[in-house]
Amino acid sequence: MFQLPTLNFSPEQVASVCETLEETGDVERLGRFLWSLPVAPGACEAINRHESILRARAVVAFHTRSFRDLYHILEHHKFTKDSHGKLQAMWLEAHYQEAEKLRGRPLGPVDKYRVRKKFPLPSTIWDGEQKSHCFKERTRGLLREWYLQDPYPNPSKKRELARATGLTPTQVGNWFKNRRQRDRAAAAKNSTTQLDRVGCDLIQSLGHATWFRGIATSSGQSHRQRFEYDGSDRNWHLSSFRNIQ
Repeated sequence: MFQLPTLNFSPEQVASVCETLEETGDVERLGRFLWSLPVAPGACEAINRHESILRARAVVAFHTRSFRDLYHILEHHKFTKDSHGKLQAMWLEAHYQEAEKLRGRPLGPVDKYRVRKKFPLPSTIWDGEQKSHCFKERTRGLLREWYLQDPYPNPSKKRELARATGLTPTQVGNWFKNRRQRDRAAAAKNSTTQLDRVGCDLIQSLGHATWFRGIATSSGQSHRQRFEYDGSDRNWHLSSFRNIQ
């Protein structure tokens, strides 16, 4: 009679392997390892009670887009608070992806809000605290600290930050990308404002002048705007300039 394989190491050892593979982001190997575990009833009962192993199964289900399996794991097993952040992110992202596939287009902020209302976090991965889809202040503070040190973190740093914040590496990468874009936009705005002030001070001192300024268009091309000031308004303001172009 065919004998089912027996478990040659403890659930703690299995959990340790799962944690290591999860931390390194090697989901493919993690999936193969989980599939290689014995299916004997006693062994399955032992390993499936361990949170690290359950979380690993959830990670594999998420990355293979087996969302039904992911939801079943998250809804039927109680997880500790340390795992909540990552599991909540997977729960929401899985529902977002399903909604995008159904709609055939990317979701906007309102769409995502409706998805969160329709599919609230299960109590197994939520401690009852009312949460916003925005990051908590502690998480934002940690991300800002790392951003000041290195605004372009490599994949290893992103994984490290993800573990520290309970986010996914993708969420961390998106936060850094958005922060860099905001900083560039703010720097460009400040530079333009300073240039305007210097130019206007010079024009006022001359009493009459023609001023050319380069303007970047939304298409990425540039053109010049020509402004004239005739000194007729001592308390000049921007409307005193005539756009001749």
